[in-house]
Amino acid sequence: MRSWSAPKISSLPGAGLPLRLYDTSAREARETSPGATARIYVCGITPYDATHLGHANTYLAFDLVNRVWLDAGHDVHFTQNATDVDDPLLERAEQIGIDWRDLAEREIELFRTDMEALRVLPPRNYVGVTEVVGQVAELIGRLKDKGATYEVDDDVYFSVAASPKFGAVSGYSEERMLELFAERGGDPGREGKRHPLDWLLWRAERPGEPAWPSAFGPGRPGWHVECTTIALSCLGSGFDVSGGGSDLIFPHHEMGASEGHVATGEWPFAKAYVHAGMVGLDGEKMSKSRGNLVFVSRLRGDHDPMAVRLALLAHHYRSDWEWTGDQIASAADRLARWRSAVELPAGPDGRAVLQQVRERLADDLDAPGALAAVDAWAARAAGGEATDPDAPALVRAAADALLGVAL
Repeated sequence: MRSWSAPKISSLPGAGLPLRLYDTSAREARETSPGATARIYVCGITPYDATHLGHANTYLAFDLVNRVWLDAGHDVHFTQNATDVDDPLLERAEQIGIDWRDLAEREIELFRTDMEALRVLPPRNYVGVTEVVGQVAELIGRLKDKGATYEVDDDVYFSVAASPKFGAVSGYSEERMLELFAERGGDPGREGKRHPLDWLLWRAERPGEPAWPSAFGPGRPGWHVECTTIALSCLGSGFDVSGGGSDLIFPHHEMGASEGHVATGEWPFAKAYVHAGMVGLDGEKMSKSRGNLVFVSRLRGDHDPMAVRLALLAHHYRSDWEWTGDQIASAADRLARWRSAVELPAGPDGRAVLQQVRERLADDLDAPGALAAVDAWAARAAGGEATDPDAPALVRAAADALLGVAL
């Protein structure tokens, strides 16, 4: 699948710092330790209503990871999927009277356009699930050979009893897992299952639904095994970061980790599991099911996309927060102040603010702290402090390369 165009990134003097990230599976912030190539997988959209601010909040967080690693001298192998066949997509297509493939194509193209406008660095591998159904079936076959699967009415399930590490990613109790599984697309009460937390790997063909041939009969993949397949194919086991919104901690990342472990015999599936917070509106999580979405495409129709980016970066990536209309106005004011400051012939020490931005981002992506450092520099520059003629250009480059904000 075609990715989107990459923005040109400014070069910076010196080298960036090692990146610390909060690892959900470790329950603490830890320093990442990639090799020459840092490997990251970020779960993509199900393309039936793209791109809302919750999506953008997540993808900007992992764009910062990408940029900090690049600044530290790593090559970054970034992989992302698009779940271009799934129950919600099929249901929405039927509701609005459009072919599900056309709906997916339309929303993925809108997502690409939004990511380009927000200057999110594109993945090296952007993979649609429909492109890898055969590979998914092969992985399910490997799991079957290891005795980890069974069938219920021709549907293939993963047996949680086959995974000795199940629960290690989330750390949740079984009671909490069952609650979330029921809320997030699982079927804990289905008759014939060996355990309520066993999950679907292959859904046998239903009338009117798309299906592909497989050794298990015609059907289509379950949700979790799709990402497991793509991550293994593109990155291999033991990649550096598996990322997404905090609503993916369970069941998605927990179950994907178990599939990867059983299929390969290697643990961990990902060295760190990193999660962005949820964005709310009117006191509720912003979600398609609630219909309370603020769309990036509409915001950038009325505002500079860099103001949209700054509005999101004003919140720490792990925090849950609520969108209010005044935030875009505040971000636009900040953008104007920064742009005015970098147009001055000189300003305060540029290397000092570059170091501050690097330190803040290296410390679990403290974007609000990084923004505050540039704010302080811009205020001093506007106040007439002009000790460094190279500072405006350097601050412009730092905002571009590290924060993704074009001034």
